[in-house]
Amino acid sequence: MPTTTQSPARKTATRTPSRDAIVLLKADHAEVKKMYKEYEKLVDGDADAATRGALATRICHALTAHATAEEELFYPAAREALTDEEMVDHADVEHACAKELITQIEGMHPDDSHYDAKVVVLCEYVAHHVKEEENELFPACRSSRKMDLKDLGARIAERKAEVLATLAAEHPGHAAGNGTRKVAPAARRTPA
Repeated sequence: MPTTTQSPARKTATRTPSRDAIVLLKADHAEVKKMYKEYEKLVDGDADAATRGALATRICHALTAHATAEEELFYPAAREALTDEEMVDHADVEHACAKELITQIEGMHPDDSHYDAKVVVLCEYVAHHVKEEENELFPACRSSRKMDLKDLGARIAERKAEVLATLAAEHPGHAAGNGTRKVAPAARRTPA
């Protein structure tokens, strides 16, 4: 009777669920879109500052983790795989703009002037970026067949978890959702 033995690579895959990088990134996109719709409902329903601030923090943290993983792992792999680096350059610039808005939002209180507008504009901006990634960059990466999307997906999931853990440790009041702590832009973390 044959026995099955897991290779070391297989054991690693069972510890960290290995998903295709593009599938993982698209799931992040869907999660942020869902949070954005929830945020719009909170604004329309005149929700209190703590509730709006907690959700805005979740949005900013999710975007920060996602962008860090893309910039450190996915985009470099895409640059190597694609002959046209312009798509990746475009995505880098869009990330820089989104990160600037995140920094502004994190430095504000939910009752400050323009807070809700900045969160809404961030989400709308990200929606535009997502459309370009999902319609142009991701299909080009998949069709290049030069990217190990399973390995990349596992590394992206790991990196995102690290970033989210760091954010939660740095901002425990925000992670708990009090939505009232101001973070000076100079205190903004940089990806490790």
